This record gives sequence, C-alpha cells and structure tokens, in this order.
Amino acid sequence: MRELCSLKGHHKEVTSIAWHPVYETVFASGGMDGTLIYWNIGPKGTEEPASRIPFAHDMAIWDMKWHPVGHLLATGSNDRQTKFWARNRPGTKQGLDDDGLDCADGSADNEILHAEMELGNHVGIVIGRRGATIIAMQRQTKTKMHVDQIRRVLQIEGTAMQIEVVKKRVGALLERVSSDNNEERNGVGAGFGQYGYGL
Repeated sequence: MRELCSLKGHHKEVTSIAWHPVYETVFASGGMDGTLIYWNIGPKGTEEPASRIPFAHDMAIWDMKWHPVGHLLATGSNDRQTKFWARNRPGTKQGLDDDGLDCADGSADNEILHAEMELGNHVGIVIGRRGATIIAMQRQTKTKMHVDQIRRVLQIEGTAMQIEVVKKRVGALLERVSSDNNEERNGVGAGFGQYGYGL
C-alpha cells in the first residue's frame, strides 16, 4: 500500500467518511467537532475542500451515507440528530445558495475565530436548564460555545459575523435579566412568578 493523497481540512479528528455513489472523485467527511466537509478531488477538483459546514452538528459526526442516486447525504451525530444535506452537481454553480453563515471558502471573512464574553453572575442564565439555552443558540448561530464557570466567561468559536451575532443575543439576554432583577427589587411585577428566558 502507498499513500496517494493527503487532504487537510478538518481542525479535529475525522470520524466518518462516505464516497459519493455516482461520482468517484467526490466524498464527504465528518469531524469530531461536528464539521462536515464536501470534497471533489478529481481532474476538475482540488485538494482543498469544495465546501465546509463548520457546525453542521453540535457534536461528532459518527456516520454518513449518501442516497443511492447521490443527491442527498444523511449524517448522524452524538447530538442525537440525523440531518439531511443537499448539494448541487459537481461542476455546476446553479442550485444551492450559501446562507452567509457557512465557511464555504477560505476567505478572511469566513476564518474561524475565538472570542470571549464576560458573564459575571449570569452564568446559569446563559447555560439554561440542562444546557437548553446555550445549545439552542449554538444551533441558531452555527457556532461552538462553552461557558467557563470558573472564569465566568462565554467562549465562542465561529466567524467574525457569527461571533457578533452571538454577542448581540447574549448581551440582550443579560440586559433583560438585569432589568427584570431591578424591577423585582423595586417591587414591579411582583407575584407574577419566575420568568423564563429564551433566545
């Protein structure tokens, strides 16, 4: 056996791979961090990813299978979700559009960055009951987030645009919590029960 090609596109371990059933130079790979990458390494392809979806799943992608015709890809993950993906035929630009949150190319606008946001005493609010708040925000913004409870900061991984959206949403949530706490201290809204906070 000899190595024919070495492709680099994942930032974490590669956990699954599936060859396209029709196009022999096309395949998809899934990573430990939930990244899904679409490759075309044929004569018209490249050793760079044709498309990258950095937060396709919240956790590792353990399995993937193409539909026998090749127009759909199903992925299964530790996040207890099965997702279906569609992609236009190799060599065509017609069809699916980017939604602006994917990192389909390697431009500086789509570079994965790391940022932190101070939470102060509101760590529990951002995490939510059983992690529901932070998980919902990760899915909505296609980012990775982690709350460092010792330092009381929210760690965010995503593009500059995604990080900006997260900071606005978390900022609005924390502002709502602070204003509700002030109203309770002043006696406004007393007797209405506990508020639920969502994103």
